[in-house]
Amino acid sequence: MKYFFLSEGWTHKRVWEFGGLWNIAVWQRKPHIQRLDLGIVEKGEILWLYEVEDAVLMVEVGPIDCHKMTQPLGQVVLRRLITAEQVLDRLRIADKLIRKESKI
Repeated sequence: MKYFFLSEGWTHKRVWEFGGLWNIAVWQRKPHIQRLDLGIVEKGEILWLYEVEDAVLMVEVGPIDCHKMTQPLGQVVLRRLITAEQVLDRLRIADKLIRKESKI
C-alpha cells in the first residue's frame, strides 16, 4: 500500500497508473483509495490519511466545493505517495493526532 495526507474538505479525482490514467474498463474496477480514520493537525489544518493500492502512481486532488475555497488553488496532482514508514514519521512529528470514530 501507499499513502497520502489530504486536507479536510478536499477529495481525490483522477488517478494515474503505469499506463496512464486509470481505466476502469481495463482494470474492471475503480482503484482502491480509502480514507482511514486517522488524521493529523499541522499548523491548525486537519489532514486525513488515505491509503491507495500499489498500482497507483499519482492522484489528482481538489476541493469538494470550489465555491467555499478561501485560497486560489483549484487542484493538485500528488506525484509522491508515501510509504507506511513515512506515515509513521509524519505521525510522530505532527502537532496533534486525531481519530474519527468508526460507526459500527
